Amino acid sequence: MHELAITQSVVNQIGERIGGARVTRVALEIGRLSGVVCDSVRFCFDICAAGTALEGARLEVIETPGRARCRRCGARFNVDDLLARCGCGSADLELVAGQELKIREVEIADV
Repeated sequence: MHELAITQSVVNQIGERIGGARVTRVALEIGRLSGVVCDSVRFCFDICAAGTALEGARLEVIETPGRARCRRCGARFNVDDLLARCGCGSADLELVAGQELKIREVEIADV
């Protein structure tokens, strides 16, 4: 389960940048085509955050849809998987969204 390693990396990156402040909320943006299972990240977050400045923080996951552009006709449309086809029949697609994994926001407790 690579989500455990991904979640640990997110916790570590935030911990390195906050200078010991207590984190109350973390918002992650995870694309549907990223290969990351959002429910697994949610499950792993409390485990990875235990004993850190993120312990007890609320995790908010924003799942972004997949978007593609057809290289043949130029159409832009939502895609649910990597094996999508355009309405024109072409499978020559450029993925323009949905593969991201970003730390979107980190909320720090008032001192």
